[in-house]
Amino acid sequence: MIDLRLLREDPDRVRASQRARGEDVALVDSLLSADERRRSSGVRFDELRAEQKGLGKLIGKATGDEKAELLKRASQLAADVKAADAERDKADAETQELLQRLGNLVHPDVPVGGEEDFVTLETHGTHRDFAAEGFAPRDHLELGQLLGAIDVERGAKVSGSRFYFLTGVGALLELALVNAAIAQATAAGFTPMLTPALVRPQSMAGTGFLGQAAQDVYHLDKDDLYLVGTSEVPLAAYHMDEIIDAERLPLRYAGFSPCFRREAGSHGKDTRGIFRVHQFDKVEM
Repeated sequence: MIDLRLLREDPDRVRASQRARGEDVALVDSLLSADERRRSSGVRFDELRAEQKGLGKLIGKATGDEKAELLKRASQLAADVKAADAERDKADAETQELLQRLGNLVHPDVPVGGEEDFVTLETHGTHRDFAAEGFAPRDHLELGQLLGAIDVERGAKVSGSRFYFLTGVGALLELALVNAAIAQATAAGFTPMLTPALVRPQSMAGTGFLGQAAQDVYHLDKDDLYLVGTSEVPLAAYHMDEIIDAERLPLRYAGFSPCFRREAGSHGKDTRGIFRVHQFDKVEM
């Protein structure tokens, strides 16, 4: 999430980032306007509350017509304070909503454009000429089916599209990869963690997944809980609302969890096989 101080001090940098992402540049100005209303309404609320408290002390000492006038002013102040409080809350909610929609800043060296505008930084080795060798390579799905490791047909039958079973050597390979990842991370000084797959709204929002990525998040309305798309969410929220002594840092965690994603924005992209699916397991550091 973008620091509002950075937004106020260098809005052109944020505009350039939005432009590089191919996203709404006008969002920056809308956010600046909402932030200004949030701050000004907060100042007005504080001023009115201070006047209200001072007036309360005067009323206690006043008598007669003076007290009547002060009570009249107090009544008006109460209405003004309530209105200012509502305006402050409204502006704050709008600011937070717009802030969640704003993308992280793009590094200046990142190429502008979509996936087709990538830049190759370096290559290693040479591509094999399979045609010259008379060899037709198979993709992961075909290999997985031949080995009895992946079953997407029954995954679709049981759960719908973008679900699958890992069977036999496929299941064993998955468990071996998870164990290898955890072992490597542990050897590098990370604390292994088995994390919750369901989190509260503040945990999901705090890691930015209710902004741009909201369309890919599963929400359980009855419980007001979210299925995580990565254990990054519970790992990041693990120390939520805590103050950590500097001498304890850095804290390194490696979390394993099932991950759930709607993949709502990936229609027609790499849909063959088990790359863009609704459920998978992952180790996150």
